Amino acid sequence: MPILAPDIGIDLGTSNTAVYVRGRGIVVSEPTLVVVERDSRHTVRAVGDEAKFLYGRSPDKLMAVNPIKNGMVSDFDMTELMIKYFIRKAIGISYLSRPKAIVSVPCGMDDVNRKALTEAVRIAGAKHVFLIEKPFAGAIGTGLPVYDPVGNMVVDIGAGTTDVAVISLGGMVVSHSVPIGGDRMDAALMTFLRKECNIVVGPQTAENVKKDLATAIPLEEPRTILVRGINQLNTSAGTVQFSSEQAYEALREPCEGILKAIRWVLERTPPELSADIMRSGIHLTGSGSMLFALDRYISEYLDIPVLLARDPGDCCILGIGYLTENMQLVMPADKRDQE
Repeated sequence: MPILAPDIGIDLGTSNTAVYVRGRGIVVSEPTLVVVERDSRHTVRAVGDEAKFLYGRSPDKLMAVNPIKNGMVSDFDMTELMIKYFIRKAIGISYLSRPKAIVSVPCGMDDVNRKALTEAVRIAGAKHVFLIEKPFAGAIGTGLPVYDPVGNMVVDIGAGTTDVAVISLGGMVVSHSVPIGGDRMDAALMTFLRKECNIVVGPQTAENVKKDLATAIPLEEPRTILVRGINQLNTSAGTVQFSSEQAYEALREPCEGILKAIRWVLERTPPELSADIMRSGIHLTGSGSMLFALDRYISEYLDIPVLLARDPGDCCILGIGYLTENMQLVMPADKRDQE
């Protein structure tokens, strides 16, 4: 029986959770979702991929729980159960010692939520827990020189939050987090379709519309798609033609909110670091950054180069993976001596 459990890194997102195991890479990437019995919340029926398959298809006696909302722990017990499931799926249980864990968090998470998340991961099976802000992990995953004396600006747009940070010398100089992300964009599309087109759609349909049609700037050649849902007027199945101009109008507010957060950080960035950012540009990470032309939208308004990461959805977990392979970068000196 192996004695030492391998160190792990967890990118705990609002919509998706990924687990990196030292020496093995990313071994788990599943939805942040738990399905439990309505009468007994501790009776878990499904987690992750299985829970997503049951979402919207389960009988009344079952209910789906998203334990992470806007990057924060909304349900402590469900978070603990879900993390325990992912840890066991990633490394198993045949170890005498517990693993050290690095967990990503929004840069705006308060001390209460940090303590709650740390405690949940410990109860779930970790020996030591180290919290790393998402923009910092994303910057490492993108390959930016975060430990050099230069300014690096990262905008991590996840499902629940957008985190903006200026990083230099291994730390965050200025940071800001807003509850705007992919889920907010989906909700904006659902609201627009209901109010303007009299059709009700679910989150999955809205996400598909966002991927297929939505844009942050008006297109020179508008496109249209058919959207299926429930007609509000007669409560029957209905279909409407939805255009890229309508999608652009629907997403103007969340895009403006992201732009406002970036401006907030830039206004508080020291001049020397601002010069570095003007030269190297703003780097977009996170699944929400894949909205069509979002990089052009930000660049045109701020007159700063904006670069979309190669694998924006995986930048955070790849950065956490690098830290997991080099645990001395996050461990305090006293804990390193104990090891």
